[in-house]
Amino acid sequence: MPQTEAELEQKLIERLTTGLGYEPVTLRNAEDLKANLKTQLEKHNHIKLCDTEFKSILNHLDKGNVFDRAKRLRDKMELSRDDGTTFYLEFLNTEHWCQNQYQVTNQITQQGNYKNRYDVTLLINGLPLVQIELKRRGLELKEAFNQINRYQRHSYGADNGLFQYVQIFVISNGVNTRYYANNRKQEFKQTFYWADQENNLITQLEDFADSFLEKCHVSKMICKYIVLHESDKVLMVLRPYQYYAVEAIIKRVKDTDKNGYIWHTTGSGKTLTSFKAAQILTQIPKVHKVLFVVDRADLDYQTSKEFNYFSPNCVDTTDNTRQLVEQMAGDNPLIVTTIQKLNRAIKSQKHEAAMEHLKDKRIVFIFDECHRSQFGETHKNIVKFFTQAQMFGFTGTPIFADNAASNEHGKRTTKDLFQECLHKYVITNAIADENVLKFSVEYWGKIKRKDGTLITEPKLDREFFENPDRISLIVDWIIANHNRKTHGRKFSAMLCASSVDTLITYYDTFKNKQKQGLHDLRVITIFTPGYNEEDQDANGLIGEPDFNISADTSNRSHSRDKLNQFIADYNQMYQTQHSAKDSQAFYAYYKDIAKRMKDRDRENFQDQERADILLVVNMFLTGFDVKKLNTLYVDKNLKYHGLIQAYSRTNRILGELKSQGNIVSFRNLKENTDQAVALFSDTNASEEIFIEPYEYYTEKFNNGVQELRAIATIPNDVNKLISEEDQVKFVKAFRNLIRLQNVSKSFTEFSFSDLNLDEQTFEDYKSKYLDIYDKTQSKPDEEKESLVEEVDFELELIRRDEINVTYILELLGKLQRDMKDDATEEDYQNQKAYILEIIGKEVQLRSKRDLLEKFIEERLPTLEPEEKVETVFQDFWTQERVEAIQQLCIEENLKVEAVNQMISDYKFSGKEPLRETVLNACNEKPKLLDRKKIFARVVSKLLDIISKFDDSLGELGEEE
Repeated sequence: MPQTEAELEQKLIERLTTGLGYEPVTLRNAEDLKANLKTQLEKHNHIKLCDTEFKSILNHLDKGNVFDRAKRLRDKMELSRDDGTTFYLEFLNTEHWCQNQYQVTNQITQQGNYKNRYDVTLLINGLPLVQIELKRRGLELKEAFNQINRYQRHSYGADNGLFQYVQIFVISNGVNTRYYANNRKQEFKQTFYWADQENNLITQLEDFADSFLEKCHVSKMICKYIVLHESDKVLMVLRPYQYYAVEAIIKRVKDTDKNGYIWHTTGSGKTLTSFKAAQILTQIPKVHKVLFVVDRADLDYQTSKEFNYFSPNCVDTTDNTRQLVEQMAGDNPLIVTTIQKLNRAIKSQKHEAAMEHLKDKRIVFIFDECHRSQFGETHKNIVKFFTQAQMFGFTGTPIFADNAASNEHGKRTTKDLFQECLHKYVITNAIADENVLKFSVEYWGKIKRKDGTLITEPKLDREFFENPDRISLIVDWIIANHNRKTHGRKFSAMLCASSVDTLITYYDTFKNKQKQGLHDLRVITIFTPGYNEEDQDANGLIGEPDFNISADTSNRSHSRDKLNQFIADYNQMYQTQHSAKDSQAFYAYYKDIAKRMKDRDRENFQDQERADILLVVNMFLTGFDVKKLNTLYVDKNLKYHGLIQAYSRTNRILGELKSQGNIVSFRNLKENTDQAVALFSDTNASEEIFIEPYEYYTEKFNNGVQELRAIATIPNDVNKLISEEDQVKFVKAFRNLIRLQNVSKSFTEFSFSDLNLDEQTFEDYKSKYLDIYDKTQSKPDEEKESLVEEVDFELELIRRDEINVTYILELLGKLQRDMKDDATEEDYQNQKAYILEIIGKEVQLRSKRDLLEKFIEERLPTLEPEEKVETVFQDFWTQERVEAIQQLCIEENLKVEAVNQMISDYKFSGKEPLRETVLNACNEKPKLLDRKKIFARVVSKLLDIISKFDDSLGELGEEE
């Protein structure tokens, strides 16, 4: 018989107490938790607290959100004692992290909005800092994740909010175990397995407990390896490979004066790792300063902001070298600078005197993206100037003898510059851990033979590749397939061209076809005007971004004029005022593009600000991380680390919809791709790095259809699934099909005729799937302890943004015209039934179904011939919205103008109203004990109104 959840829980507690030394404690409710907290704080601080003192501690702890509390946990409290003295109370010993009090308890019950009971809680000094949620073997791990999310909504804030001090969550079904930081914004894909130093995953719960939950280790993770991300006000915990890399650097600095480098694949979070390393190194007494060195192109707003939060004014984003020299002479232990400025500071004679006293100091240099070609020159200058320098490099694609390019210093590999590789985490590790996505590499049909093999092209024939007719055919292909690749433009794409002239041809071709009405894609570009030399990227080195656009020469004037023209297009599209009048203005344009692309990842991004395709030659092909970018169009001879770097722009993890990074190559790069994979992972790694061919997914889909039919032979059979167990089986079987269809549809050759389920039947099953989902949403929350409710329906996979209210109105307009043209009653009823069927099948319209049906049944038949459907519907919709808001105000005794303001603020910022804002909207101030429930209820109803009346309207929702 399989192990039950209770047995799994008991085994874990036995391991924690008898094997790992946790003190078992029985705490059944919030009162027990508080009493135990008092005892443990007394023990930890060697103090006796009276009741009034402890009450003031509870008041101190019960303030702010999870992020505020994480800060409070790490600070001492200035406690005014009853005898008039002051005592500095410590909640957590972060410096000597093993010197804390450790307990384990289980099944604590909290009464918040609803009553919840938690599985296993680890207490440090009486505070619940690690929460473990278990599911029996065989159940999906995501169910435990969803359950914790529900606890966060329903009860973690109750009784002084002590459970909002949880720093790390652990979820396990015995066989698979993951951990993650307490951050409500993250999704299941942002949970991690623990691993050993060689990247072997530790998934079994007992092994995980021994290595991760060991008292000193879990304390170290909380005290040293959780990052309080100030920009987003969230907690982030390091992944195992990040932990081992930082530990290796610290050991190297403490024990030796040798250099070293970290090889962590592109997209694995090297900047976070290097940030944490820099942060910890500043606390080592023998280190005079830490210099974090980046390329100017990579010093974005967010990185600068994070470093400045940690060490005020440590980042100077100007080109002023004197500012860096002053920082070097000052007291700040951490300096963030660009490689360009560092070079000038140590080479310039005018700064020599100011820098002289630093020559013999122990300065640690951390280089981000150290595969860049210019590090050879910088390395030479640093070694020459700083006699005690210790250097560490981070790279996703090291330079080996095979891919090293010659320069004036000869062929210099990463090992030559940085000596030893201290930790390695390659792309195959990251894919296996689900920390980055696999790639789908597709070759343009024009270079494919009928048997699927690729044509060998004249690689050095510029005339062949730059032929405008060839580029026009490529642009036609992109126009036809871009929506398929980017899931209806939910993601952006990049196109990399071989030269500035080729890029200009691409941009002009896109623009001309747009004028002809062939597409409405938003295409933007940036490049440095210059000589149109032979293709310089064939050696695999992607050139460094060059922002120097000094006065024109005759050779540059054409591309300079074109750049000005393209920036003018950009200004018109986004209402900006950029130019390329000088290097500073050009850099501002570059940063605006970077911000526009990255901001798409943010919650409150406005769709009218998006860019669909970014055309580049070299810029943005390395070190540029954007989750909402999923496709790279390649018309450039990429090779070795240049190829891996460019491909890796597409494979950041984001939700279920983004299933792979799409690479569409308009050149035969098959051999180059295989060589790059072999160099940076393993000769036989292609199967692990690239997704399977189209036929693999259609076969899996068709096998899945058989499994689905075994549960429900036809869609209507889903109605006969009475038990929750049977409904869950159906949901999981159909969800498997939508996942497989999501991948299959990204292939150009996708057709429903290849599947053993026609499109109509698929849609009918989808309706039943959504019916089950709707039932879970309509249940009162207190009844939601159900199997179906724990399953993730992954609705993003079946949401179609093009099917919105505007689309339905177009169908209704046609229906009205058919009525005028004397269509038969049968035709009218069939068309109406079809429209109602669409409303039932689309995720984003189901919340509006009752209103749309009301309009169709009650208002549409009474339309006068001269009335426009759109105008009448707009009036109907506005009136219904007003009535819904009035109903909310009556039910919750709220001020109408305050509710309208909260809705307006939410639509602008994407942020839910604060508790104070909601309570101020009440006509009568609620009682203290009722406030939490009223706040949660009002916010829920507000979001329902916004979802019903304001989301997925299409052009109807756009202001004139």
